[in-house]
Amino acid sequence: MDNTSVDEDSCDYLFKTVLIGDSAVGKSNLLSRFAKDEFCLDSKPTIGVEFAYRNTKVGDKTVKAQIWDTAGQERFRAITSSYYRGALGAMLVYDITRRGTFENLKKWLHELREFGDRDMVIVLVGNKSDLIDLREVDVEDGQKLAQLENLCFMETSAKDNLNVEDAFLQMITKIYEIASQKSLDAKKKESSPNLDGKKEIIVVDAEEVAPTKQIGCCRS
Repeated sequence: MDNTSVDEDSCDYLFKTVLIGDSAVGKSNLLSRFAKDEFCLDSKPTIGVEFAYRNTKVGDKTVKAQIWDTAGQERFRAITSSYYRGALGAMLVYDITRRGTFENLKKWLHELREFGDRDMVIVLVGNKSDLIDLREVDVEDGQKLAQLENLCFMETSAKDNLNVEDAFLQMITKIYEIASQKSLDAKKKESSPNLDGKKEIIVVDAEEVAPTKQIGCCRS
């Protein structure tokens, strides 16, 4: 997969994804690093929800990722929960220097599975890996949780730009694979005759399988 610049008119797929996790784990800086290759040490807490776009290539297809940065503060939980709907992927972020943010992942996972799509791709991210001397969560802890919950896992550093690109692209690629398989399965069902010789008509959610284009400017 590469990230060559492309016009938005040429986008084949639009994937909505969300960043979730406790406040101050670095969600906004992960998004800023991926979308604009920027990092702000004094980043302020997200109020409500913000989002950014990024175009990338998966095989011969151009995928536009719409990435929502959700507030981690408790008072915004009711607001952000509505944004899980329609999201095909989620990046679940904790801070490796704060054990509490890792312990709180279970409640975030509960919300994801309550409000999100059952096929949602979830990538578990241990952020701030550059702060080695302050580590409170071992790599093995993240690996064990990911294995237990069937998640992808990666440690990142938005500050040092370590594994940020890989984490997002892993999520986007897996979403594409699932969407492509759904589209293929739907076509097979539509073309397969049933026992009485008539074709069975299957109604498929267009948002899940159909390529989407959106007019506007986006950064790649």
